Amino acid sequence: MLCRWRDGKFHPVKVIERRKLPPTVSFCGGGHEYEYYVHYTEFNRRLDEWVKLDQLDLDTVEADVDEKVEDKATSLKMTRHQKRKIDETHVEGHEELDAASLREHEEFTKVKNIATIELGRYEIETWYFSPFPPEYNDCVKLFSASFRKCDLKHPPGDEIYRCGTLSMFEVDGKKNKVYGQNLCYLAKLFLDHKTLYYDVDLFLFYVLCECDDRGCHMVGYFSKEKHSEESYNLACILTLPPYQRKGYGKFLIAFSYELSKKEGKVGTPERPLSDLGLLSYRGYWTRVLLDILKKHKSNISIKELSDMTAIKADDILSTLQSLDLIQYRKGQHAICADPKVLDRHLKAAGRGGLDVDVSKLIWTPFKEQG
Repeated sequence: MLCRWRDGKFHPVKVIERRKLPPTVSFCGGGHEYEYYVHYTEFNRRLDEWVKLDQLDLDTVEADVDEKVEDKATSLKMTRHQKRKIDETHVEGHEELDAASLREHEEFTKVKNIATIELGRYEIETWYFSPFPPEYNDCVKLFSASFRKCDLKHPPGDEIYRCGTLSMFEVDGKKNKVYGQNLCYLAKLFLDHKTLYYDVDLFLFYVLCECDDRGCHMVGYFSKEKHSEESYNLACILTLPPYQRKGYGKFLIAFSYELSKKEGKVGTPERPLSDLGLLSYRGYWTRVLLDILKKHKSNISIKELSDMTAIKADDILSTLQSLDLIQYRKGQHAICADPKVLDRHLKAAGRGGLDVDVSKLIWTPFKEQG
């Protein structure tokens, strides 16, 4: 059927669930006893919402939905704001789930359990289900004070970076277990297919904050395993919606690679990446590699690029291949760095994120005590 969305236009939806309204609400809403949770088949699941009966066009009801048509429609990924263009490179992180597991996941998480959260001066609409403890189920609004100490002016842990109004804190999940778990719960409200780690002892959390005279306000964070056999330098990354499209996502990515450089290792993010995560990484890898190729006059190998950037060779190869900058000659990959082609790709890549001032980073790699 069709449903009137926030743009005032009707869009095809699938009704997922219904619930009875309290008498006072149904009376004020014109006598309708139920509201309906709908999925807009053209859009990402993050736009699913409860709607009133008068938003539904009952003349367009269809008894059976063609699953193949629906799957094709839902494969078009759309970012949260209508102005953002649908990008064909979006993926939703389904790679690790077979069909049965994906259906089980979507059944379990089909309805958001928390509608909005309040963090500082922002009230933020949530995107997905998060497995908060049962007492939070059907919570209309979750206040930040519900999952962190009200008197905490900054994240627990060590401040390892400060540049202007930006600060980064390193939080040890073993020393700050509740804080780490709550960060994971928070992230799940905005990341669909991401594993929630209840055992946060094995992780470090890097929390980026904007600071003012009232304290340090979380912008986003990334986590990483203390010891990763797969060379992962990032497990989970989140920029909160009010701070997105301001360069913070790429800043967090760049920061993770600066830590890898200090460790003397190459790194790669844990898979699967969310749709927005993949776009951020592709953008970061593209700009970093193009900048080097632009400045580097002589031939340069993929290994040399990896040594310079701490980006894993596989990620460099896939990025350059997506830009058609790789040729296969005499059994080896060769980089084609025509200046005009590089300029065209750099222009298409758009602006980079905020720069990490490495001179302001005071950090030593983690070592298990005792």
